[in-house]
Amino acid sequence: MTAPGGRTVLLGGVAVVLADTPLKGGGQAAVYTVQGHDGIVVKLYRDPPGPEQERRLSRMLTMAPLGGRPTDRSQRPELAWPTAPARAPGGEFLGYAMQRFGEPEHVQLVGLFTRAQRVRLFHDRADWRFLLGVSWNLAFMTARMHHENLVIGDFSSSNVVVDANGFVTFLDCDSIAFTDPVTGELFPCLMHTTDYSAPERQAGGPATRASDDFALAVLVYQLLTAGNHPFGGVPHESVSESTVQDNIAASISYVVSPRQVVVPRGTVDPSVLPPELLELARAAFGPGVHDPAARPSAEDWLRALDRERAGVRICRDRPRHAYGSHLTACPWCARAVATGHDVFNPGPVAVPEPQERAWQTVALVAVVVFVLLIVILH
Repeated sequence: MTAPGGRTVLLGGVAVVLADTPLKGGGQAAVYTVQGHDGIVVKLYRDPPGPEQERRLSRMLTMAPLGGRPTDRSQRPELAWPTAPARAPGGEFLGYAMQRFGEPEHVQLVGLFTRAQRVRLFHDRADWRFLLGVSWNLAFMTARMHHENLVIGDFSSSNVVVDANGFVTFLDCDSIAFTDPVTGELFPCLMHTTDYSAPERQAGGPATRASDDFALAVLVYQLLTAGNHPFGGVPHESVSESTVQDNIAASISYVVSPRQVVVPRGTVDPSVLPPELLELARAAFGPGVHDPAARPSAEDWLRALDRERAGVRICRDRPRHAYGSHLTACPWCARAVATGHDVFNPGPVAVPEPQERAWQTVALVAVVVFVLLIVILH
């Protein structure tokens, strides 16, 4: 059953009218804006939800996760938690209402993975330092949710939004796994996104803190490399096109074993990650793939990211270029010159004219000859 727009639904007993067309839709549900209420959206399930789904929502409405944590006054809620059940005028359960988190105030995390989107949505703010801060916020939120016995489950770049200050908010909270603190009933997460799913999730296993930690590691790596997935590329021995899901299942990551994989052209070298963060990534994408206990936790990432935030360097030639304290030269400048593509700045990369390059070569040769003469004469 596809719920039509322009219909009247009851939110906590109050009648509201939905927009004619959905704001967004997926395989299981569609999200509608509410006429006259810009800050509210309603998620309606496409198939009639069963009693377990209704019971899950009713229990979620009795909870207030992260509610006791003080936040910056400019920060929006960190979870798009259900605020009211949505019912048909006859009382049938249809879905739920929640606060709206959308453009231009909020952007899906995947929007930070390409230069065009970063420049369009964040202008000159989304440099590597900003991406590092978003990574920290993501790790903090994951650790905080685990502390409150919540498992994200369907953890991906599409289910998290970020605002202009780098604060993150988790969407689709109705899929979060939790145990009812009153009744003790377990509500599992049945959804997952393959590009962020650990092998045990791909095999049908339950969502756990460890599976969240795997997805977190992938997202942090993508943020710090401006969008590169650590399981991208095609293994050398592959006889057919290999997907990210295949590489995860086979534990093949160029971050850990670069000689095993032919990576897409333009892939950012893992060395842009500071050593401590790179070590965590290699643990997550190496032994941690098939051994959940070997994966760095959200707290591990949080501590390492916190240490790195204090030492970020800013490029003298291109202010939009920020990089880790372990590097002595700007990696983004070197990459821009080598590839003709600047990861953080819009427009073409300035390349010396042929005549200028020729004079630079002559000058370099002259310097080398001069040094050799000095050595010979002495």
